[in-house]
Amino acid sequence: MLRIVYSLSFRLALPLLLVKLWWSGRKNPGLRADWPQRLGYAPISSEPVIWVHAVSVGETIAAAPLVKALLERHPRSPVLMTAMTMTGTNRARALFGSRVRYAFSPYDTPGSVKRFLNRVRPAALVIMETELWPNMISLAGARGIPIVLVNARLSARSARGYRRINSLVRPLLHNISWIAAQAADDARRFLDIGARPQTVSVTGSIKFDVQISPQLQAAAAELRAQPGFVRPIWIAASTHAGEDQYILAAHRKVLESYPQTLLILVPRHPERFEPVAEEVRARALTCARRSLQESPDGAQVYLADTMGELMLLFGASDIAFIGGSLIERGGHNPLEAAAWGIPIISGPHVFNFATIYDTLAAGHALATVADTGELAQEVLVLLADAGRRAETGANALAVVAANRGALEEVLAGLNQYLPEDSPVAAG
Repeated sequence: MLRIVYSLSFRLALPLLLVKLWWSGRKNPGLRADWPQRLGYAPISSEPVIWVHAVSVGETIAAAPLVKALLERHPRSPVLMTAMTMTGTNRARALFGSRVRYAFSPYDTPGSVKRFLNRVRPAALVIMETELWPNMISLAGARGIPIVLVNARLSARSARGYRRINSLVRPLLHNISWIAAQAADDARRFLDIGARPQTVSVTGSIKFDVQISPQLQAAAAELRAQPGFVRPIWIAASTHAGEDQYILAAHRKVLESYPQTLLILVPRHPERFEPVAEEVRARALTCARRSLQESPDGAQVYLADTMGELMLLFGASDIAFIGGSLIERGGHNPLEAAAWGIPIISGPHVFNFATIYDTLAAGHALATVADTGELAQEVLVLLADAGRRAETGANALAVVAANRGALEEVLAGLNQYLPEDSPVAAG
């Protein structure tokens, strides 16, 4: 009954969603060009595909090692990547180019999902993290399509919400072939909301399998040697509205003691690039913008208003603050910074990545701050003490190294759900 109500509500909201999509297309023309895909009109596939769904840019980046392995080890089955956002799709294209097929995920109405399934013919559906779309999962399951949740996580908050609609969620979970949970707590919560015990495993997070190529290391070293970068640098990555003012205020305090320090400010979403630039100017801080190829020489803030360069910028930084955590956004993935061996600072709101942050904290690789004053103080302490900075960064790198291996476990588990003509081989 709840699924019927849900589907009807989604259908009624569909005109508003399409109007919003069209309006957003003023700044992102691709949204208008590809809007029929939202109704299930994806490019027709002449052969079954491995469908990998990653809702947005963060999940797309997390899926990258898995997709790369599928392309290498399962070459006869095309991979289709879907996302709900333009940034997610663009990031996937930047990562894989023509090696992968792309589409926007259909809106979760029965008609849109059925149309999508008819056109793309999935042999398997791999969902990153926890995207429990009722019609997507129910209709794919009804066709016998294996459904796998990879990097599956479920916060206590989300579990409470799902329990309130258990009559909808439990049947969904029974359609899922395998839940590869990040941690034991995630697995337990999936079981609590109705997952079948035989379908739940703890594999760890494939986000720990992040790799930094020699080419990227060289590019970061080259950037760090440029004028304007030869000085103390801290980066505030993936920041959100309501958060930048705290970070900029902290930077002002840092400048009082270390006036040469550069802040690299990286807003999470491209539509915020201009408002953040205005916020920097309003606080009388000098700003250089990467999109305009402006040198940060003499600037106090370097606004990274480009896409797909966060890993490079981490490599050019001494300290990393991970955004979405000073406000109740739930935080973002800190492991890309940790893989560079630099100290990590976060706000207290990291419920979306609780297991990863707990692991970093246990490894003495993380400092948690509550406000502007604490953020400024932690940056100052790390800038003043090169030994502590190096030790904390080494701890971060050690945590990443100690927890690698989930990718191979996931690939091994996927074997039974992928087409038999070209199995994935571990190792």
